[in-house]
This record gives sequence, C-alpha cells and structure tokens, in this order.
Amino acid sequence: MNYFRKALIFGITVLLMGSASYGKDISKEQVKGLDEQVQEIKGDALSISAELAKLEEKLLYPSNTEVSVFISLKTGETFRLDSVDIQMDGKPVTHHVYTLKELDALRKGGVQKIYTGNVRIGDHDLEVQVSGKTSGGSDFQRKERFRMSKDVAPKIVEVSLASESITVKDR
Repeated sequence: MNYFRKALIFGITVLLMGSASYGKDISKEQVKGLDEQVQEIKGDALSISAELAKLEEKLLYPSNTEVSVFISLKTGETFRLDSVDIQMDGKPVTHHVYTLKELDALRKGGVQKIYTGNVRIGDHDLEVQVSGKTSGGSDFQRKERFRMSKDVAPKIVEVSLASESITVKDR
C-alpha cells in the first residue's frame, strides 16, 4: 500500500512537472501575436460600441423630432460661467454645472452639446438661464426666452453666452 502511494505521488509529480515545462515552451513571438490579437479585438469592440451609440441615437431621436442645443462663449469673454439651465416649452430639460476645465475649453472656442431631445414640428419656447461670476467677482444671473421653430429636419440651436447677453442661432 505504501509503495502504491509513493508511485502515485511520483506519477502526479511527473505530470505536474511536465505540464509546467509545457507552459514554458510559449515563445516571445507567440506572446506578441496574442497581444496583437487582443489589441485588434479591443479595436473591434470600440468600433462596434461607436456604431451602437449612433444607432441608439437614431432610434431615440428620429430626425423629424430631434432637437440639439449647443453652448458656446463669445470670443474674449472673461466672466466665470457656473451653470446653465435650459427649459423647453416651460419644462426643464437640462442643467449643467461647469468645471474649470470645461470653462477653459469654452473660452478657447469650444462648443458643448448640452441637450438632445425630441419635440414636435412647430414653434417652441426655449428659456436659458445662466449663473456665474463677473470678472470683478460679483455674482450674476441672466435669463432669456427665445422662440424656435422646428420643421422636419433635425434642429440644431447654438446658445452663445456673454456677460451682457444670451443669443440663439439656428445651425
């Protein structure tokens, strides 16, 4: 019985050593090839994810009802934008509090897509409220109302902010 046990342990040890040495036979080229395959799969997954996001947007926001609102700052503005609230037809649709990084991007000419939603064809009220600080450090709030007209095509609205005014442009 003792002999059988020793033989079994010896056999298992030989098998384990053989399988361990088998794992060492993988060459650097094979590992490099596997890394390339993993990177290719990651790229494919990202591409599929982007396509799914586009498809989801088309399904959620059909072109005949889609409206998108973008925020920009007028060139040379020095006020600090803290937040923007947007209402459409008297209903709040979005609220955004700005980070210093986002504000810096807007000051450099960036444009932010702040809202995408659905509205029916026809005229709609758009209300924009801005909160921030003037270059002198005092708080300010500004609220303005605009009328926009939605037709069959997707509607793109740019809200351009300045310390003295808010303007809306159709794009």
